[in-house]
Amino acid sequence: MTWAALVVGGLACYLLKLAGMSLPSAVLDHPLVRRVADLIPVALLAALIAVQVFTSGTALAVDARVAGLGFAVVALVLRAPFLVVVFGAAVTAALVRLA
Repeated sequence: MTWAALVVGGLACYLLKLAGMSLPSAVLDHPLVRRVADLIPVALLAALIAVQVFTSGTALAVDARVAGLGFAVVALVLRAPFLVVVFGAAVTAALVRLA
């Protein structure tokens, strides 16, 4: 059963890539397609962040991770360097956990 699932999953990925390569360039050059393609990575990253910050197992959780995310958002709005954002969020979450 596991091997069948792996083969089906691999085949599905291959066919999806093949479908993308088979599209005519006129479809890919359409402005709407370009805008959507530019926003998909942002939406996926936002969804991953939301799942990692606001869930614990199968339940919603509001804990130190939310404070770390809050610090990161404020630091990004203030245009702080990447390392400042990452380390500041980690320190903020650690301090909230200690309190």
